Amino acid sequence: MDVVNLQEQLDLLLFQRGARELGLCSVRRELFSQCFDELLRQVTITCVERGMLMMRVQDEIEMTIAAYQTLYESGTIYGLRKALQAEQDRIDLETKIVDLETENRDLERQVAEQKEICKVIEKREEDRRKLEERKRNVEIEALKRSNQQIKVFFSLFLFFFCRYSKFSARDNLGLII
Repeated sequence: MDVVNLQEQLDLLLFQRGARELGLCSVRRELFSQCFDELLRQVTITCVERGMLMMRVQDEIEMTIAAYQTLYESGTIYGLRKALQAEQDRIDLETKIVDLETENRDLERQVAEQKEICKVIEKREEDRRKLEERKRNVEIEALKRSNQQIKVFFSLFLFFFCRYSKFSARDNLGLII
């Protein structure tokens, strides 16, 4: 009868204090511990040997629960540490992405500037080349005219020289060539 009363009191206290049915619950653990202590007290009154055995079982259960609690806390701390590390890694990667995108934009801007500079230099060089070509063509034309004038002058000179001198044109042909 004491066990039935104890069961009813336990159920009532679990309900009143809002103990969770699943998972870790400190309220439920405390109430079950008190219930086990009461059972242990009652059993020890009737049979000391059973009470001592139940006390050893209770101690073993408490050590097992403490070990599980330590494992749970260690796992939770490890999980939190890994989550924080993953978050920090994500932030670092996002920062690196932003930095690389900025660097990429800067490099693209530099490439565009260098292309513009290259176009300007190519245009200037093309203009300079055309100007040099025109100068050479003008100089060639001037040299051709000068050469033509010298030929005409020399032909006239030779004509008059042969006409008014004692040498014949045949004798002077070697001078022309």
